[in-house]
Amino acid sequence: MGVFTHWPNRITAIRFGGSLVLFTLFALALDRPEGELVKQRGLVNLAFWLFVVIATTDFLDGYLARKGGHVTAFGRIADPFTDKVLILGTLIFFTATPWSSVFFPASMVVVILARELLVTGLRGYVESRGGEFPADRFGKIKMIVQCCAVGGVFWVHAWAWPAQWLSFWVGLTHFLVWATLVATVGSGIGYVRKTARILEELDG
Repeated sequence: MGVFTHWPNRITAIRFGGSLVLFTLFALALDRPEGELVKQRGLVNLAFWLFVVIATTDFLDGYLARKGGHVTAFGRIADPFTDKVLILGTLIFFTATPWSSVFFPASMVVVILARELLVTGLRGYVESRGGEFPADRFGKIKMIVQCCAVGGVFWVHAWAWPAQWLSFWVGLTHFLVWATLVATVGSGIGYVRKTARILEELDG
């Protein structure tokens, strides 16, 4: 079984596969004409619940890895990679869909993507220098807020809400989206400062 001997890595692999299924559901929903809104909502409903499962099990594999002492190099790389595939892949689909692009315009997704690429590059450089670059608390908060915002966009379209409820959920989702942008940029700045401190210690 190799790297998949223990459950944390198995869960990470399942989460990655689930992300691909999620994108397939999204693509099928995009192919539905506007006249088939009920069927489209059914696919988005499935996508919502699948996203919830994938997002929540992110905490499960980390918990099992720490509890069982199964923290591996594969897990340290594959787990954040799977998170990025899930979030960034979903956001890219959002930009291509009329009902979701109003929440996540392309310009905002570019900012989020740039932050993720920057932090990945910083982590790789620090670890190549022999330093450690674990996720910090702000980064974990960012992931939680991102998941809530993405889930909110699915939630709004997955059901035929009465007008008052629809207005409430749309307003809450817009708030979560802007909170995502703030948390993403803020955590990115935090990681840049963290990198500077680590490199100073390595050079000292």
